[in-house]
Amino acid sequence: MTQLDVRPRAGDTVRGAAPADGGVRGKGLGGNSVGLMGSAVIGVSTVAPVYCLTSTLGSTAGEVGVQMPAVFLAGFLPMLLVAFAYRELNKAVPDCGTSFTWTVKAFGPRVGWMCGWGLVIATIIVLSNLAGVATSYFWLLAGEITGSDAIAALDGNKAVHILTCLALIAIATAISYRGMTATKGVQYTLVGLQLVVLAVFVVMAVQKARSGEFATSLDFSWSWLNPFAVQSFAAFTAGLSLSIFMFWGWDACLTANEETVGSEKTPGRAALIAMVVLVGSYLATGVAAQMAVGSGDSGLGLGNRKTSDNVFAALAGPVMGPGLGILLFVAVLASAAASLQTTFIPVARTVLAMSAYEALPASYARVHPRFRTPGRATVTAGVATGIFYTVMTLVSEHVLVDTIYALGLMICFYYALTAFACAWYFRADLTRSFRDLAFKGLFPVVGGTLLSAVFGKTLYDMWNPAYGSGSSVLGVGSVFVIGVGLLLLGMVLMLVMQRRSPAFFRGEVLTKETPALVVED
Repeated sequence: MTQLDVRPRAGDTVRGAAPADGGVRGKGLGGNSVGLMGSAVIGVSTVAPVYCLTSTLGSTAGEVGVQMPAVFLAGFLPMLLVAFAYRELNKAVPDCGTSFTWTVKAFGPRVGWMCGWGLVIATIIVLSNLAGVATSYFWLLAGEITGSDAIAALDGNKAVHILTCLALIAIATAISYRGMTATKGVQYTLVGLQLVVLAVFVVMAVQKARSGEFATSLDFSWSWLNPFAVQSFAAFTAGLSLSIFMFWGWDACLTANEETVGSEKTPGRAALIAMVVLVGSYLATGVAAQMAVGSGDSGLGLGNRKTSDNVFAALAGPVMGPGLGILLFVAVLASAAASLQTTFIPVARTVLAMSAYEALPASYARVHPRFRTPGRATVTAGVATGIFYTVMTLVSEHVLVDTIYALGLMICFYYALTAFACAWYFRADLTRSFRDLAFKGLFPVVGGTLLSAVFGKTLYDMWNPAYGSGSSVLGVGSVFVIGVGLLLLGMVLMLVMQRRSPAFFRGEVLTKETPALVVED
């Protein structure tokens, strides 16, 4: 073995201790592949804004009525505060392991390992959900284009649905496998399409509202932006949970930090840009849709339970007309497909980092020599997603639905841990200036506390069998069993890895003060 202080070659396996400059260990990824705009686009794409809107506009309006835009703002606040934590941590430790690496350095290997596990399992759940949505919209769009109900109905054929879903997962895996350059090119097109279609929808919805074409149209009111006007705290927390889900995924641009130009500052700036674009898109679309059709529970009203799980399918024709309405179907498909592809970024790079620091088997630390991507980690994530979705679909649709409901628990878990890690990691800096106190301490702690509160409330609600699909295990809600069970599974796997890789869990591999990098050819 030869001691080096440079980045290892692609294909090398990194073992031993990390370098002293922040504890970052080079992993052979393709550096300088993405700039500020490309990084922000990846952050927006991973969130899948059009898909999030069509699936949660109605549900949120059903919970909080016309205060739906206010709840979007309320969900944005903790995410913005956590984004500040990510930005500050990335400046100090620009490592693709992000939440895993930072929580290890703040709280130690076991807490860090569980934080990494939370990110990985949340991403696998999201990937399977996105693949299913993309599949459904693929056949729905095909039916719209051909005018054939029989083609649209193919999505209801379980075998056809699963095979199409696996094909989309394979395509997304292949694009991610080929590196950030291929990813960036695809994403510019798909994200641009989404934002343009949303802009057209907003303009046409406002025009419909002003013309009074729909009996349920409403005049805009600033009170819609007042979260204190929500009728009950239970309704507010339910809407807030949905809103938080709508912002999940912006941190993907941080996991690409080692492949980004200016890795210390650019990803953090990109995350904030992505957050602003998202909240702007959500507010504009939510307000415009509510002006056009209202938030009632009948007809085209956003709160109508018959259409709330797919609002754009119900509003496409009435708001945009049969010609332009099809663009909304294209945009939802593009949104799900784009997010399916970029969501491989955080899971593959987190697994790569965990392996590079000996928290997972060494084979996942290998980087493709040509594409300079975590090839094995990417393929493994694709295979795991395909298996997970297939098994859940075949076993029970209820289990798949409840797994998706459990996602919120994982999101709040690892985001809150990362926020608290920021305040603890920089605890010695908090008295240096007001800026350090605010951005490294106060904002992250408030954001982490808010997400922890949502975590606790969600955990409490999950106990009730009525939460999710309504199924239960020994009287306990199946969403609770799945959510807590997945976290306990992570603890079991951590104990297994502790026996296989004791050095990491003794704190000898990834610490605040570490010696020079060692590369093993």
